[in-house]
Amino acid sequence: PPNSGKTALAAHIALLSKFPYLKFCTAQTMLGYTEMSKCQQLKKIFEDAHKSTLSCVVVDELESFLEYAPVGPRYSNTVLQTLKLLFKRAPPKGRKLLIIATTSYRDILEQLGLSQSFSKIIHVSNMSSGKHVLHVINEIEHTFNDDEMKHLEKTLNDKK
Repeated sequence: PPNSGKTALAAHIALLSKFPYLKFCTAQTMLGYTEMSKCQQLKKIFEDAHKSTLSCVVVDELESFLEYAPVGPRYSNTVLQTLKLLFKRAPPKGRKLLIIATTSYRDILEQLGLSQSFSKIIHVSNMSSGKHVLHVINEIEHTFNDDEMKHLEKTLNDKK
């Protein structure tokens, strides 16, 4: 769902990886690019990722890259095919690539045949209370010290 923390979670996982090459790409950074320019930029990002022994590429809001619109439906087939090929291409021998992608519309990925590009799909539910946020924070080890956790707990519990 929109605004459920997918981008923050993807960024957190990417940073935790501590891989030498880390690239976070959003459609917003490519605003105004033509379809071909987007494809060339994405290709360069993945080529650079293949040069490092350990790389992580985060593609945030896949539907925005595809310029998806539910009316029609309309999307950029050129960008779709580029992403499919880039996701499918294995890095050179001895190198590893972690691709993290976010979307608010999983069904679109299935309809467009992009979901097969991923070995794992994780659904992130909306967090509707401070208790949910605290649970997630507790699952992430060594993020906050005890005093910070107490402060967070008090702040979040006050916002029920």
